[in-house]
Amino acid sequence: MSNLFDAMMAMSHTEIGIWVTGAMLLFVLIGVRVAFAAALAGFLGLVWIFSAKLGFERGFLVAVKMAGTIPHSKVSTLALSLIPAFILIGFLAYHAGLTRSLFEAAKRWVGWLPGGMGVATVFSTAGFAAVSGASVATSAVFARIAVPEMLKLGYDKRFAAGVVAAGGTLASLIPPSAILVIYAIIVEQDVGALLMAGFLPGMVSALIYAGLVIGLAKWRRNLGPPAPRYDWKARLAALPAALPVLIVVGIIFVCIYGGVGTPTEAGSLGAFVILCLALYKGMRWKELRGALLETAKLTVMIFTIIWGVLIYVRFLGFADLPHAFAEWIGGLHQSPMVTLLLILCAYAVLGMFMDAIGMLLLTLPVVYPAVIALNGGPDVVAAESAFGLSAVGVSIWFGIIVVKMAELCLITPPIGLNCFVVAGVRPECSVQDVFRGVVPFFAADVTTIGVLIALPQIVLWLPSQMGFG
Repeated sequence: MSNLFDAMMAMSHTEIGIWVTGAMLLFVLIGVRVAFAAALAGFLGLVWIFSAKLGFERGFLVAVKMAGTIPHSKVSTLALSLIPAFILIGFLAYHAGLTRSLFEAAKRWVGWLPGGMGVATVFSTAGFAAVSGASVATSAVFARIAVPEMLKLGYDKRFAAGVVAAGGTLASLIPPSAILVIYAIIVEQDVGALLMAGFLPGMVSALIYAGLVIGLAKWRRNLGPPAPRYDWKARLAALPAALPVLIVVGIIFVCIYGGVGTPTEAGSLGAFVILCLALYKGMRWKELRGALLETAKLTVMIFTIIWGVLIYVRFLGFADLPHAFAEWIGGLHQSPMVTLLLILCAYAVLGMFMDAIGMLLLTLPVVYPAVIALNGGPDVVAAESAFGLSAVGVSIWFGIIVVKMAELCLITPPIGLNCFVVAGVRPECSVQDVFRGVVPFFAADVTTIGVLIALPQIVLWLPSQMGFG
């Protein structure tokens, strides 16, 4: 036993990092929540490293103090206050009736197309995503609104549930997006630039989803029959009720893109506008209390994951694992683009077992430096880089692509939260039905990722107008 302890203490920091990371992944695979698996692995790793230097007692005390101060010092940053503000906007918008108004307007305008109600669902989830940073909440809301409407028209229940679950993922990309905020904080990139970068890719993803729905409905006519056609008067009459969404989107866009205010101020102002609208429409105390409680629950869940993972991230810094991984990636004798694609494939596999936020928090401290190294380093100029982009440009471009990959986690079995949410809201749709319904949308997501890799200016155009990329 003594020989084993001595051998453990003699390990290099990188070897300790590999062993602890393996243990953390094992915890996740056996069902331990990401927040607790990361916190436990990180804490044990810190104890291991400091015990090798200072002895067990002193090493343990140093690890306890560090693990106790990290959560507060990192989570108390102003940028993270964006997350509850964005989530609150979404729940208040639901109680203000904006979700139903959005769906009604979309139904009147595009419902007559093959699979038109599915297309209306995609566009209305995209609109709701522009005032909500929560994918799971988006799926839950439209499972209540859109699925019954599609079933009344004779839609296949798997197809209807799949459209809602996939459409909900758009909230991960279209600003305001909580995941993009988290990515920006991890890689120390400008939050406003990341939020603006997600706008056009989110629209492209929504259009590809809509095209897929129309194509499937034409291929199998009983999958999604068209809805009755509305005249122009009825279409125009539906627009005023959906106008507040455009107002909030305009507030966020002008504040961030125009430099009028910070992203935090934009989120707070958007929440205030939606609150005033909800109160004007007669929202009662019970509904307000419910919106606040749901916001608090989701915020606490996200912050708990952040707290746990930050302890693990601090351990990674002492283990020097990110630097070692970046050197290994940089030493591979293959095209940087091939390596990038392999990294994205690894994310697709991880998404089967981990939630999106936890996956990004755990992997980015190691993967992000490697991607920057692939491009040529933090100081490379676009003309000399592997991807033809500056270091800042690669940071933003990779962020959007990896967040799009993280969207797959929300609909990938066996963890896909959006699928479980839709099945929970709609008893007539089993989890298996929802998972089968989202299968075609994997092809749409692969297409979107391919487009974003081939045409990085889709991602970088808006940030470049702000002086980034």
